[in-house]
Amino acid sequence: MTLVIIIIALALIFDYINGFHDAANSIATVVSTKVLTPFQAVIWAAFFNVVAYFIFKDHAVANTISKTVHKEFITLPVIFSGLIAAIFWNLLTWWYGIPSSSSHTLVGGLAGAALTHAMTTKGVGVSWGSVLESKTIFEIIIFIFLAPLIGMIISIYITIVTIMRNVWLRIGIIALTTFLTFLAFNKFEASKMDKGVQKFLKIDKYKAEVEEGKEKLAANPTDSNAIKFLATAEEKLAKATPNYEKIKAELASYDAQGATAIAKKAQQGGWLKDIEASRLKDDVRNANGYLILESKATESAESKAIFDKAKKLTEDYKIPLKKYFNNELSLDSTMTVLNAIYPIAQEFKSKVQEKIQKFSIEKALAKDIEKSDNSGLAWGIVIASIIFCLTYIYVEKIKTPTAFKVANMFKKLQLFSSAAFSIGHGVNDAQKVMGIIGVALITSGQIQNFSDLPNWVPLACYLAIGLGTMSGGWKIVKTMGTKITKVTPLEGVAAETAGAFTLFFTGQAGIPVSSTHTITGSIIGVGATKRLSAVRWGVTVNLLWAWILTIPVSGLLAALTYWIVSFFIK
Repeated sequence: MTLVIIIIALALIFDYINGFHDAANSIATVVSTKVLTPFQAVIWAAFFNVVAYFIFKDHAVANTISKTVHKEFITLPVIFSGLIAAIFWNLLTWWYGIPSSSSHTLVGGLAGAALTHAMTTKGVGVSWGSVLESKTIFEIIIFIFLAPLIGMIISIYITIVTIMRNVWLRIGIIALTTFLTFLAFNKFEASKMDKGVQKFLKIDKYKAEVEEGKEKLAANPTDSNAIKFLATAEEKLAKATPNYEKIKAELASYDAQGATAIAKKAQQGGWLKDIEASRLKDDVRNANGYLILESKATESAESKAIFDKAKKLTEDYKIPLKKYFNNELSLDSTMTVLNAIYPIAQEFKSKVQEKIQKFSIEKALAKDIEKSDNSGLAWGIVIASIIFCLTYIYVEKIKTPTAFKVANMFKKLQLFSSAAFSIGHGVNDAQKVMGIIGVALITSGQIQNFSDLPNWVPLACYLAIGLGTMSGGWKIVKTMGTKITKVTPLEGVAAETAGAFTLFFTGQAGIPVSSTHTITGSIIGVGATKRLSAVRWGVTVNLLWAWILTIPVSGLLAALTYWIVSFFIK
C-alpha cells in the first residue's frame, strides 16, 4: 500500500511538471502577441485546463495509456520506474527549453520499465509484442508525425479563410465547416457507442475467441480441444449478437431517448439477461484479489499456477450468480456457494458482498452508453463559431473597419482560441496520468477495472496540471512563441484553434498525442502561410529530433531505473 501511495504522489508530481513544462503550449501565442501578460495567461490557461474535467465524460486517453503494456507485465515497480524516468526527462528538457512531449515521455518510460521487467522474468529472448500493446504503441508513434501535420494543415486552412476580404464568403465557409464538424462528431459519437455496447455484451471478446479457435483448428484440424473451443466461441457469439442488434437499433434514437431509457428498455426486454451473471462474475472475482494474482503471475511458476487455478475455478462463479438473479438463492447462500467454488479471502468478503448487492446491469449499460456522449463538445464548437461570425459582422459590417479595430478583434478572439486549446491540453494530458494511477490501483487490487476509478483521481489530475500551468514554463514559451516564427493575433487565433480541434478529435478517439507537437505544427502552419522563409526551419529540425528521441531515451532511462529499483523492491 505504501508503494501505491508513493506512485500516486509521483504521478501527480509528474502531472504538475507536465503543466508547467507544457504551459508554453497553451500560452505561448497569447503571450507573444501581448493579448495577455504572462501571469494573466497562465491563470487563464490553468482555469480552462480544469474546465476540461467537466466537459469530457469519457476518459478514452486514460484508458489507452492504461493498456499500453499487457497487464501481466505491469507491476508497481514497473510503474514507479516509468514515472521516475518520465519526471527526469521532463525536467531535463524543461531546463534546456526544449518543448518535448510529456505524453511520449510517459509512454516511453512505462514501456522501457515493462520490457526490462519482462526480460528479467522471461529471459532476454522475450518478444516486444508479447509485452507491449503493439497497435497502441504504433498509433502513438505515428501521431508523433501526424499530430503536428494535422495541426499545420488545419491552421493553414483557418488562416486562408480568415484573411478573405469578403466577410460573407468567410462566414459561409465557417458555417459549412462547423456543420461538417458537427456531423463528424455525431458520427464519432455513434461509432463509440456502438463499440462500447459490443464490449459491454462481450461481442468483441467472442469474436476474438472465434478467430483464435479458427487459428488453432487450421494448425491442427483433428484437435478435439480446438474443435470444442471454436464451437463454444461461435455459440456465445451467436447468442449475444441478436441482443446487440436490438440495442444498436435503439442507439439510432439516442438523442431523443437518452441512455437511461435505452438501458431500461434493454433490461425489460431481457436483452441483458444472458450477460448479467457473466459481468457480475468478473466484478466478484476481481473484488476477490484476482487482479493481484494476475499481476504476480509472471514472477514465478508457482505464482502462475495459483493464478491459472483461480482463473479456471472462478469461471464457475456464474452458476450461483444466475440463481441469485433468479431469486433461487439468498445473498448469504450465494456467498457460501461462491466460497465453496473458490475461497473468498476474509479481507475481501465485505467488498464482494457489496458488489453483488449494488450490481445493476441496467445502470451499468446506461453509464457505458452515456460516457460516449460528446454533444457538449460539439455544441460548444457551434457556439464558438457563432461568436466568431458575429464578431466579424460587427467589426467589419456594422462598424467601420480599421486596421486597429481588426487587430483588436483578433486579440479578443484569441482569448476564445487559447481557452479552447487549454481545454484540449487538459483533456489530453491530465488523462494520461489518470491512466497511470488507474493501472496502479488495479494492479494493487484497490479497484477492479478502469470504470471503477474513484472520482478524486480525475479531479486531482486536472487540478495538478492546472497548478503546474500556473507555475509557467518561460524558457519553452520563448521557443514556442518567438523562435519558430513571429505570430500575430490573427495567426495566434488560427494556430490555437487548429491545435484545439486536433486535440479534441484525438482525445475523443482515445489517441494519446502530444499537445506540444500539435501546437508546434499549428504555429509552423501559420508561418508557412505567409511564406516558407517565415519559419525558422533550423529550430524546427532541432525540435523534431527531440520528439523522435523522447520515447527511446525515456525507455532507456526507465530500464536503468527499474534495474536499480529491483535491488530494493521485490
